Amino acid sequence: MEVDFILAEGEIAIEVKSAKKINYTDLRPLNAFIEEMKPKKAILVCNEERERVIGKISLLPWRIFLEKLWAGNIL
Repeated sequence: MEVDFILAEGEIAIEVKSAKKINYTDLRPLNAFIEEMKPKKAILVCNEERERVIGKISLLPWRIFLEKLWAGNIL
């Protein structure tokens, strides 16, 4: 079970993938973390063109992620 970043004392899990199209295999580490640690938010930052949600995971294109992070809207 591994994710790239854990923020807000374990409440937010962030995984980063360079893929332009995310599939369920890419979500395995984050899903395992969700199952075990139960964070309030799970985000996968990627190179997809649009923001979307798969199950409990928000997929954010990296530019949108950075905009939200800098605006203080991730926490």
